[in-house]
Amino acid sequence: MSTSQWRLQDAKAHFSQVVEAALQGDPQHVTRRGKQAVVVLSEQAFEALQRSAHAAAPGFIAHLLAMPKDDEEVGRPTLALRDVDLS
Repeated sequence: MSTSQWRLQDAKAHFSQVVEAALQGDPQHVTRRGKQAVVVLSEQAFEALQRSAHAAAPGFIAHLLAMPKDDEEVGRPTLALRDVDLS
């Protein structure tokens, strides 16, 4: 296993090394039962990842503008107004 990939039991036993490598900018991958489970990142790397995800997400106005403009665009039947005698 490379130093950036750890089995869970090894990551627990060498947690200081895992953290130090992550602080040096090398994400540390941890497996559990042979499958990828988590990645240990530095706080700085995590914040950068969040900023880039937030920047890529559409804003509220863009979300509203992307919505269908009328009922016909979403396949709804058009409703006809009826005169109702309320007397």
